[in-house]
Amino acid sequence: MLFKPEKDDETTVRKPSLISRLLKRMVSLMITAVILGGLGYIGWYAFQTKQGGNRGNGARPDLPVPVLAATPHVQDVPVYLDGVGSVKALNTVTVRSQVDGKLIAVNFVEGQDVKKGDVLGEIDPALYQATYDQAVAKKAQDEALLANQKIDLARYQQLAASNAGSKQQADTQKATVAQQEALIKADQAAIDNAAATLSYTKIVAPLSGRAGLRQVDQGNIIHAADTTGLVIITQLQPIAVWFSLPQQQIMRVNAAAAKGQLAVDVFGNDGVTVIDTGKLTGIDNQVDPTTGTLKLKAEFPNANYQLWPGQFVNVRLKVETLSQAIVVPTSAVQRGPAGTFSYVIGEGDIVTAKPVTVTQQNEHDAVIASGLTTADRVVTTGFANLADGSKVVVGKDDQTPSADLAPRKRSRNPDGKGGGQGQQGQGKDGKRGEWQGKNGEHHGKREHGEGDQKGQTGPAAGEPSGAAKSQP
Repeated sequence: MLFKPEKDDETTVRKPSLISRLLKRMVSLMITAVILGGLGYIGWYAFQTKQGGNRGNGARPDLPVPVLAATPHVQDVPVYLDGVGSVKALNTVTVRSQVDGKLIAVNFVEGQDVKKGDVLGEIDPALYQATYDQAVAKKAQDEALLANQKIDLARYQQLAASNAGSKQQADTQKATVAQQEALIKADQAAIDNAAATLSYTKIVAPLSGRAGLRQVDQGNIIHAADTTGLVIITQLQPIAVWFSLPQQQIMRVNAAAAKGQLAVDVFGNDGVTVIDTGKLTGIDNQVDPTTGTLKLKAEFPNANYQLWPGQFVNVRLKVETLSQAIVVPTSAVQRGPAGTFSYVIGEGDIVTAKPVTVTQQNEHDAVIASGLTTADRVVTTGFANLADGSKVVVGKDDQTPSADLAPRKRSRNPDGKGGGQGQQGQGKDGKRGEWQGKNGEHHGKREHGEGDQKGQTGPAAGEPSGAAKSQP
């Protein structure tokens, strides 16, 4: 016989099953809600991260950008044309013998500075001294003969005046005296020639300069036809520099040269230090068709012998001076798709990008033709996170922001309070600057640790991470 439960028992059995189904449904709903909430949080966090990245390398938009600034100033700016040239001696002479003979003395040291007229070498003068003495004796002989002929002329003239002698004889004697006088003049010329030849036995320096290496040793027979010479003398003070400029600068150089003497500077091996200043002395009369350049010549005092023949140097030619020009540091001039511009700091430390016109610039200064005034402040350092309309905080010279050597560590905290997201600069003295976030994290200065040296702005090793520990 089968057992049939009563109705009360059925109710008792069904109640627990209904409750369990309700509990299971509530648990499912809660799990679904948690999953949906997590997905929503992940999407919101990704959106916030993307927005922060668009504002500039993950930097918080509510923090000011640390920068350095400078004020444009007015000054006279010289305009230079740069060129490359080579140093050449102003004069170079190969000292040769003008007569033949034996070299009996060498009176200079190789590399010695010599003066004009110094005796550099001597040739055996015996033969040339004898020729000179012979010419002197010949003149003395002819002078004695002339004296006797003049006495005879006076006697013949007296006899002719008293009609005791022939006038023809007197005229003949007069012509004889004239011939003898001419012969004496020829003797004097021979003496001068012998004296000059004798003086050539002393080889003298034709100009002041520096002697090179000796080409002929003492005791050798040298000839006037020798091409080697005794020594080469190079004039080093003053010295010349030949340099080239592009043909497009011809009109500018000619116009500047017409106004007066142009100054030329020559740089040392570092390309920065001016080692000597001279003047432009010559402009070539034609352009080199192979290079399209024009040759110019400048002369320098070379007081310290810093310029040497054959040396290659960098040269700059001053063509004019810009009077009362507005000058800013070159780092303040930025270049964009539309041209050159500068970030100008306005009211409330808000920067504005203004287009500027640059006349000329070098590695230090830029001359601004338009776009800036002396009342403006321009940003010179800290452009990485800077944009038009950004708020900035201006630091001092000893708080120059340093470039990050590695990407900054990002925090997972959505409100940006942890993980070192505050903007900080690093000064030259190795300490953190005082550019802090709005929430006041990490106030004051502290010595940078190992983490700081790697470009991370989070807490150093061994320090509490603060809000970073409370992340979900």
